[in-house]
Amino acid sequence: MPENRSRECWKLIKLREILKNLKRVVIAYSGGVDSTFLLKVAKDILGKENVLAITADSPIHPDEEIKSAKKIAKKIGARHLIIKTKELKNSFFVRNSPKRCYYCKRELFTRLTKIAKKKNLSFILDGTNSDDAEDFRPGTKAVKEFKIRTPLKEAKLTKNEIRILSKRMNLPTWNKPSLTCLATRFPYGMKITEKNLDKVYQAEKFLKKFGIQRIRVRHHNQIARIEVLTEDMSKILKERKKIVSRFKGLGYRYVAVDLEGYRSGSMDEVL
Repeated sequence: MPENRSRECWKLIKLREILKNLKRVVIAYSGGVDSTFLLKVAKDILGKENVLAITADSPIHPDEEIKSAKKIAKKIGARHLIIKTKELKNSFFVRNSPKRCYYCKRELFTRLTKIAKKKNLSFILDGTNSDDAEDFRPGTKAVKEFKIRTPLKEAKLTKNEIRILSKRMNLPTWNKPSLTCLATRFPYGMKITEKNLDKVYQAEKFLKKFGIQRIRVRHHNQIARIEVLTEDMSKILKERKKIVSRFKGLGYRYVAVDLEGYRSGSMDEVL
């Protein structure tokens, strides 16, 4: 490998080659780090008319993320469609088994498949990267069933490499915290309701007012378990009275801070 080219640059070349062969695509677009990077590269390689970004609008996704996705897609100059998805109409999803993510992805990919066929778009892409194989991801089954392409993973791009390349491209998402849907805040087996999804959303939104970005409020019936980075715990303690008051106003009886701190997928630790 020539010294004047970094590893991520070679992987970017590979990504461009993969996308060029796909020709006309739909991208499952959340507005996060990975899907934004994928959308940018796909639009640059294939052209605006051959790429359609689609964002799911549902109670499991925070409102501001939908608005942010719309804004970023516009900045990139990509075609963008927002569709309503109905995960909460699916009893298997609502029951919240460890396969919950699979049913969510099935709902999304079923909708995207119909749109792709109607608009004569050849492939559906999602933003899975090469690091994601290390996580517990039941949605991968749906990816295989619907023959969804994962160009970032195929090009062996890691999350860190995607952030580096995103920064070079001046994408506003390069340092954005990783996102997960609000359903991940509930222990497996606890029924997911729109009311409780909104409760978690409002709780996390309130904590962000104190300058905390990496937050998870895990919902345990009457208990709210707050996960933040260890360096942000002092902010929680400093604003303790305000936080307790707000959380109790939302319906929580007890408010706890998890001493292990913020960690993605903490609800999977029981598996």
